Formats: sequence, C-alpha cells, structure tokens
Amino acid sequence: MGRGFAALLVLAMACGCTVQGSGEDGGDGKRHLPVRIEVPKRSTPPAQDPGPGATPSAQDPKPGATPPSTSAASGPVLWSRGDTGPGVRELQARLRQVAWLYDGPTGSYDDLTERAVKGFQGKRGLPRTGRTDTVTWKRLKAMTHEPGKWELYLMGGQPADAPDPRCLTGRVLCISKTSRTLRWMIDGRTLTTVSVRFGSVGTPTREGVFRVYWKSRHHVSTLYDSPMPYAMFFSGGQAVHYSADFAAHGYAGGSHGCVNVRDEGTIASLFAQVRNGDKVVVHW
Repeated sequence: MGRGFAALLVLAMACGCTVQGSGEDGGDGKRHLPVRIEVPKRSTPPAQDPGPGATPSAQDPKPGATPPSTSAASGPVLWSRGDTGPGVRELQARLRQVAWLYDGPTGSYDDLTERAVKGFQGKRGLPRTGRTDTVTWKRLKAMTHEPGKWELYLMGGQPADAPDPRCLTGRVLCISKTSRTLRWMIDGRTLTTVSVRFGSVGTPTREGVFRVYWKSRHHVSTLYDSPMPYAMFFSGGQAVHYSADFAAHGYAGGSHGCVNVRDEGTIASLFAQVRNGDKVVVHW
C-alpha cells in the first residue's frame, strides 16, 4: 500500500494535480480518507519562466495590449537653434501671434525663439525640446493665421526691390516705399541697404526727387518735441533720421512724415558719408 501511494503521489505531482490525504491507514496507524486526484484543465500553455529576479512588468504583455507611451511623438525636427531662413521667420511671426515671442521676426533661430518654443510645447503637453518638430509646427499653425509681409518683417530685414532708374547716377539715397528700404548708392552701385519706416496716413512721406539741404547730428523736432538724431533733411521738415520708436516697435508704428531708420549704427555711418546736395529719391 505504501509503494502504491508513493507512486500515485509522484504521478499527481507530475500532472500538476492537487493531492489530499486518504482515509485509509497509511502505515502510521491513522486512518485517512481515500485519495482524490484533480487535474486542472488548461486552455493555453503555461507562461515561460521569466528568469530569476524578473518582475511582472518584464513579462510579455497580454495579447492585444498596447504598451503605455512614455511621451508624445514629436516627429522630424524642422528648425532648431542656429537655423536661419524664411521658415524660421514665419515660425517667429506665428509665435508672436500667440504671445510666446515679443521680439519681431529676425529669421534667426536664437535663444529667445528656443525659449518661446519650449513654452509653447510645455503648455500643450508636448516634449519641451525647444526644437520645432512637425507635431509642434502643426499645432502652432492650427492656432494662428498666415502672417502677412509686414508681420514677417515687423522689425525690418526685408529684401530691397530694384532701384528706381533715377537712382542709377550720382550719389543717391534711394528710398523705396514698396520694399520699405533705403539704398545708399554711388553711380549705380549699392553700398548700403537698410530698412526704413514712413509717415502715417495723416502725415505721409512725400515722393519725388529731392536734395539733402541740411544735416543735424543731435536734432530735436520743434514741432513734435521728439529727438531726430542723425537727421538729413530733404523736403521741408522731412528728413532721414534714426528712430528709437522704430527700433522698439517696428512697423507697428509710423512717423510724422520722416524716413525712420532703426539701425543706429547704419544711420551713423550714412550720416558721415552723405553730403549736402546729394540726391534723395523716394519712390514706389
């Protein structure tokens, strides 16, 4: 009986059974209940041993389960710090629309642009990389409108258009209202190009051919009590001069008829080169 019970017990263990004690005498002088063997049914094979020290997360997921995502997908990077070009300029113009960037578009992906992109990404649950990837760009475009020309060039930097034919001879300040640029030209050759701003609707900048008749390095307007440094007068009270307001606000403002220059270094250089009697052409 002892051998038979032992054999039965080995068989039960090999089959994964549960064994309960018997009511028969097992040789220890006590009575045991009959042996009952239960073999559980399995619909799938047992999982493989994940090995020592494994945790439940290290095992294979259930069929059809999707592993949790650790971060939002970002897609390929379009622009990052150090990049330049029209795409960066549009990015900056759109960031201005949603108040993440306050400086005017420059076309250069600098530290301010990187910081603005990080802020925009963090606000919308995207990875805060500071790089403009396809997901970030798509989200920003959905929230903004297509920027116009002077949104893209709010602080200047736009390309100059072709010079007026009247600018091709002599020493000329060739000023285009179309591209909002001033060319300093000598005998048809452009030496300097700079962004400029004009008068408002009520006080427009006059068009035509003029001559510089007076230069005033530290001029202050007696009519508007405002500084006009590096002023080069060409038509009545209208002059080409540096404007701190243009430097601060770009094309969001306007002059009282003068031709404003926002780059102080450039206007200082022009002031040193331009002579009384040099031609001024203001054209479309």
